[in-house]
Amino acid sequence: MSSVLDSFTDQARKAGAALRKATGSDVPVVPLVRLEGMIAAGGRNASALNLARVEKLLDKAFAMADAPAIAIAVNSPGGSPVQSRLIHDRIRHLAKKNEKTVLVFCEDVAASGGYMIAAAGDEIFADPGSIVGSIGVISASFGFTEAMAKLGVQRRLKTAGKSKSLGDPFSEETDEQKARMTRLMDSVHKQFIQLIKDARGDTLNAKMELFDGSVFTGEEAIEAGLIDALGEARSELERRFGEKTKIKVLSPSKGGLLARFMGSAVDVIESRQIWARFGL
Repeated sequence: MSSVLDSFTDQARKAGAALRKATGSDVPVVPLVRLEGMIAAGGRNASALNLARVEKLLDKAFAMADAPAIAIAVNSPGGSPVQSRLIHDRIRHLAKKNEKTVLVFCEDVAASGGYMIAAAGDEIFADPGSIVGSIGVISASFGFTEAMAKLGVQRRLKTAGKSKSLGDPFSEETDEQKARMTRLMDSVHKQFIQLIKDARGDTLNAKMELFDGSVFTGEEAIEAGLIDALGEARSELERRFGEKTKIKVLSPSKGGLLARFMGSAVDVIESRQIWARFGL
């Protein structure tokens, strides 16, 4: 019985292929998911990258059963390590579940959390001038204690638990607080390093310092083992799957005009600061 069913299935597959060829619908269609911007949890910046904002796009791309591969364009200076890992892990989960090859194309920047997402690719490409890497962790804040003293302002902060306050800009930073912040950052950094080692394996150049937060151009990133080759999406996909290959671009919604207008000035400044680290 099973042999009859297998024969029927094979004949149906051949008939479907012949029909698609006759109608011109056998042209390969590759979804290209665009992941751009600062990476941050939802609720503040409507244009920030996070799993909640892109998961439906990823599901849609991987649901294209006839697609010969899934392409992802990354253009991000980083941000939340949690959201970066969530997006990375979702891509790998869907790739394994749907047995799809993932091709990642780094554009202007794939740094820090942006590179963590890029590492979800089975193969990673970049432009020669792309900024890639920045495998490190950063925390930036301000201290206003001296300004408050000049203005005669007193800080009244009350906590239940001696470790509850951390990084309060209106209080003096203690040695204990510095040590706690260093411990947290070191832990996240180790997780980041392990993820990249698991993703890139022996491709990484063991003779180069890759995990100190350094960034590399696309050309340098090949030697470092952070990417596999130079290239951009359309040219590479046509080279692999034929000149008639069609690219179906999938981008997250930018939200309505009101949502973008209501984005706080603090979020805009923070986003610009992150991009500015890489000269953009």
